[in-house]
Amino acid sequence: MHLIKSTVGRKILMAVSGLLLVGFITVHLMGNLSVFAGADAINIYAQKLHSLGPLVWVFRLVMLGLFAVHIGFGVLLSMENRRANPESYAIKTKLKTTFAAESMLYTGLILLAFLIYHLLHFTVQITNPEISANQLPLDAAMRPDVFSMVVLSFQKAFIAIVYIVAMCALFLHLSHGLSSWVQTLGWNNGESQDKVVWIGKLVAVVFGLAYVAIPFLILVRFVK
Repeated sequence: MHLIKSTVGRKILMAVSGLLLVGFITVHLMGNLSVFAGADAINIYAQKLHSLGPLVWVFRLVMLGLFAVHIGFGVLLSMENRRANPESYAIKTKLKTTFAAESMLYTGLILLAFLIYHLLHFTVQITNPEISANQLPLDAAMRPDVFSMVVLSFQKAFIAIVYIVAMCALFLHLSHGLSSWVQTLGWNNGESQDKVVWIGKLVAVVFGLAYVAIPFLILVRFVK
């Protein structure tokens, strides 16, 4: 409770929840990249997830809870900063800041909106029912054809662009967040700070490019 009430505590909770979410998007990315290995690879992956039954939804709910904590404290801290430094928002005099740092709240809200859309699209499968795995024929091994659902989805320019824009927001969010959580937890010093920032940006680039590659390469028909 003390952590929630103090500003430093909120920052620590944001950092820890953010780190756990990075772990989630890492695992999620590894599964998603199986689309490049062909229909069998991603359909087997999807079938194994489905076989876990309620455990998958328990995991999803935990991740949603972490995301809610992360966003909630992010909004709260942003409001506190605005109240504490009202003039700095009227006249921009901040030094050593970046666009990624300034836009953390906005990229976080974009990711929240995207998460809702993503769940409706691929998980609940109600935004485009005509190309959902529930409506498509089963594959040759009698599994839900997730591969066809993904490919047919990202061949639609609107859907692909939504995902690409969201993944660009993810890159911006990570490019600042990955280095700031290390600083929040006090694991850096003056000599290592530049390295921490550089590594954070490099990891963000890897995540951004990998996630963008999926809808983009399908949109340009590299994957069919």
